[in-house]
Amino acid sequence: MKNKIFISVRILFALMMINSGLNKFFNFMPNPEMSAAAGDLMEAFSSSGYIIPLVAIVEVLAGALIITKKFNALGAALIMPVTINIFLIHIVLNPAGFVMGLVLLLINLWILIENKDKFNAFYE
Repeated sequence: MKNKIFISVRILFALMMINSGLNKFFNFMPNPEMSAAAGDLMEAFSSSGYIIPLVAIVEVLAGALIITKKFNALGAALIMPVTINIFLIHIVLNPAGFVMGLVLLLINLWILIENKDKFNAFYE
């Protein structure tokens, strides 16, 4: 039962990341309401010309890796900096989305913890 729940949560998390990454390219969903400071930060990211596409590529690639059984640990490690930044942006600049940032971070940590044996092989 625990394994089925983990697989379901892992796949939903991966699909959320893929959806978010594709939305950055195709803008098929509206952007959520943000505080002025968070909006300014997102505007700065957009005006840089490369950060938003880079994050989108990482989200799509990591989401695809998380769906697979063999490479889900790699995908979770790849997407961890993005989820940490989502969490921190919500804590510091946009507290209204705090819960979603926390849930994403906890799911990512859960995937990493469930795959800790794959990371321990590097230290033996």
